[in-house]
Amino acid sequence: MFAALGVVYVVWGSTYLAIRVMVRTVPPLVGAGTRFLLAGAILAALVLVRSPATFRGVTGRQARNAATTGLLILMGGIGLVTVAEQHVDSAMAALVIASIPLWIVVLRRLHDERIERRTIGAVAVGFAGLVILLRPGAPGAGVASLVALVSAAVLTAIGSFYSKRMEMPADVSVATVIEMAAAGAGLVVAGIAAGELTGFSSSDVSAESLLSFVYLVTVGSVVAYSAFVWLLANAKVSTVATYAYVNPVVAVVLGVAILDEDVSPSMAAGALAIVLSVVMIVRSEEAERAG
Repeated sequence: MFAALGVVYVVWGSTYLAIRVMVRTVPPLVGAGTRFLLAGAILAALVLVRSPATFRGVTGRQARNAATTGLLILMGGIGLVTVAEQHVDSAMAALVIASIPLWIVVLRRLHDERIERRTIGAVAVGFAGLVILLRPGAPGAGVASLVALVSAAVLTAIGSFYSKRMEMPADVSVATVIEMAAAGAGLVVAGIAAGELTGFSSSDVSAESLLSFVYLVTVGSVVAYSAFVWLLANAKVSTVATYAYVNPVVAVVLGVAILDEDVSPSMAAGALAIVLSVVMIVRSEEAERAG
């Protein structure tokens, strides 16, 4: 269990750094789209080897719901993160995306779900941290990039929230294949429409960007996801949920250590508030389920 948990902690936290390096010489939308198409193809092959009949049990409604989830979380969420990381440090991107659990609580409240007071307090702490991160004049972050990151967090929260309320394929791997196929195709089309391939040549891609792309496809998407699915089936939910506040810490440490990114005192304060709030939310939700 600890090996799988370590993979999810480190690999998912490291994807922000890998994206930052990839987009130095790879068009962001086309790069992200190709990443998901290739990862989806690898997962599809693994599913077919394991159980060829798995895909035949998927209904049209299930396929549409999975595709919609992929468009929200992967195309809208990770796609916008990839675009933003052309101009924003990986540490900043990871910290803004760490606010996803806060937005999910907001969505629950908008749907008149009962929310514990301590959870509401945790959300308030988290949004205070987000305000500190996004304040005017925040170092190394333009307004457009910050809007893209917040939008990515909101879209991911929406996709995560409603996916639990929609009829999805029974096999999680099959659902992921459909999500990746829909998002990958959407991102590639969007990239071409945006003119990302105009004047682009594969010879422009650096070795570092290519290695980062391969890492994102294989280790970031296929290996880490498989470890996550295994954890969901074999570990306590409270244990698995810890990735939500470990990933941003890993991303910040790697960004500082490898890319020499700067973490200002105000950024550290905002990061601390967000991570603490996510810890409080996860623990509060788990205590509510147990009660």
